[in-house]
Amino acid sequence: QVQLVESGGGLVQAGGSLRLSCTTSGTITRVNVMGWYRRTPGKQRELVATIHSSGSTNYADSVKGRFTISRDNAKNTVYLQMNSLKPEDTAAYYCNCRDLRGESWGQGTQVTVSS
Repeated sequence: QVQLVESGGGLVQAGGSLRLSCTTSGTITRVNVMGWYRRTPGKQRELVATIHSSGSTNYADSVKGRFTISRDNAKNTVYLQMNSLKPEDTAAYYCNCRDLRGESWGQGTQVTVSS
């Protein structure tokens, strides 16, 4: 079973930056997609960014040009660099792993952007 642990959330002023990390443990198939999602109270969870094991990436329109997803396979870690943060980026951010065996989620980390 794959376990995911996020870190790096916190409180930041608008225009600031944060970097989220997601460390995985357990066996992941060589073909996989790691991603970051976010959810605010009263709203559905939304995709932020994904990165395939091939290295291809995908971003929500709302974060393109501001957020960058990357992975370090040697460290079993996926990162989300968030720049030029806006108050509307405030949310709980969740790490996700999808591989040939199934799907796993982290417990989430809160990001709060003050105006």
